[in-house]
Amino acid sequence: MTDTSNKMWGGRFTMSPAEIMQEINASVGFDKAMAPQDIAGSKAHAAMLAAQGIISAEDAAAIAKGLDQVLAEIEAGKFAFKVELEDVHMNVESRLKELIGEPAGRLHTARSRNDQVATDFRLYVRAWLDATDAAIGKLQLALARKAAANAEIVMPGFTHLQPAQPVTFGHHLLAYVEMLARDRGRFADARTRLNQSPLGSAALAGTSFPLDRHATAKALGFDEPTANSLDGVSDRDFALETLAAASICAVHLSRFAEEIVLWTTPQFGFIRLSDRFTTGSSIMPQKRNPDAAELVRAKVGRIAGAFQSLLMVMKGLPLAYSKDMQEDKEVTFDALRSMTLGISAVTGIVDDMQPVAERMAAAAGAGYSTATDLADWLVRTLGMPFREAHHVTGRIVALAEARKVALDELDLAAMQSVHPSINKQVFDVLTVAQSVRSRTSYGGTAPQNVSKMAEAWIKRLEGQGV
Repeated sequence: MTDTSNKMWGGRFTMSPAEIMQEINASVGFDKAMAPQDIAGSKAHAAMLAAQGIISAEDAAAIAKGLDQVLAEIEAGKFAFKVELEDVHMNVESRLKELIGEPAGRLHTARSRNDQVATDFRLYVRAWLDATDAAIGKLQLALARKAAANAEIVMPGFTHLQPAQPVTFGHHLLAYVEMLARDRGRFADARTRLNQSPLGSAALAGTSFPLDRHATAKALGFDEPTANSLDGVSDRDFALETLAAASICAVHLSRFAEEIVLWTTPQFGFIRLSDRFTTGSSIMPQKRNPDAAELVRAKVGRIAGAFQSLLMVMKGLPLAYSKDMQEDKEVTFDALRSMTLGISAVTGIVDDMQPVAERMAAAAGAGYSTATDLADWLVRTLGMPFREAHHVTGRIVALAEARKVALDELDLAAMQSVHPSINKQVFDVLTVAQSVRSRTSYGGTAPQNVSKMAEAWIKRLEGQGV
């Protein structure tokens, strides 16, 4: 007689799942990425069970040795994951039983796949957060070093993508260092709240076995165990927080990537990228396309989409665990991989790019970008109220525009026709170089400020071991 029972669920089920049920239910195709975390959690659990006298020391030793062999097989690419076993947890346990026999059946004592997957997922995200903090630090350092080397190169600062006031290239790059510092802070905050261990929450209600949850938490590098078993198995805030922070960080990378795309066009020509970070065209031999930057720009859709996806999965779930939560990992893993790739690509672009100083300087003076300097001079030198100075400056700009000359090329008599008190000292503030040198307020674009801030960032980041 053929055995049609479900081997995973034992006596309660007498039939195998339908093919489509098996397909929709299986998660091993993506959750196998958590195999190292799953094995680490199982080893900590087995050691604790032995320490508490729940299983024998001999069984715990056999389990640990068997799990090490399973991990070695996975890392060597010799492990055959089976869809019919649903997920990484059952695949590992099944192979463990093949290797060590009956002691493998004791591993799941006082544990459910609910607290197991919650623990594995936290360990996976925590490892990503730690690696990503270091990666963002390297990107910050690349930007700070490029800023220090280009503290005096002048470029246009934009509002509405229109020339506004001259800034320095180094100052522009340091803006992204600041953004990334906030990103690292958000990721660090997420890690702090993540770092509690759900292991020992069991299915949802805890367990009657005398577990030492603090011991397993410590063994796995958590600060403490979760305080409520229902929350322990059902919480995915740590993934949502990480994806939210990643979405903001991806937006920052996308903004930078958009500027790279603009700056490499012939119309701007502000920077050059080498063959290492550009591609060609299959039909137009002259093309050099900033594809790396464009792909970074596109990644924000996948990352922010993953956040929205998980948010929608969680929004209507009652406590505690529901199978809906299996949808948490695939989108998260994809988003985190995309984030890692984007950070690495932007770091490479920053190291590779070379500013074209003459093009930046020429553009910096376009659009009467030193008009604010003229207005400030009228206030500072002539004691004029700023609103009146704004009006006078506007008339002078209109006059220069009508004559098709730059502000510093407009003769003194023309300026005095607008306001007779203007004197030749006004020409001391009308050039682009003079404009940026004057912006010495804290956080301003003056080269001396940029050099000081860039060096401070470099010292700080190098001190972090970046």
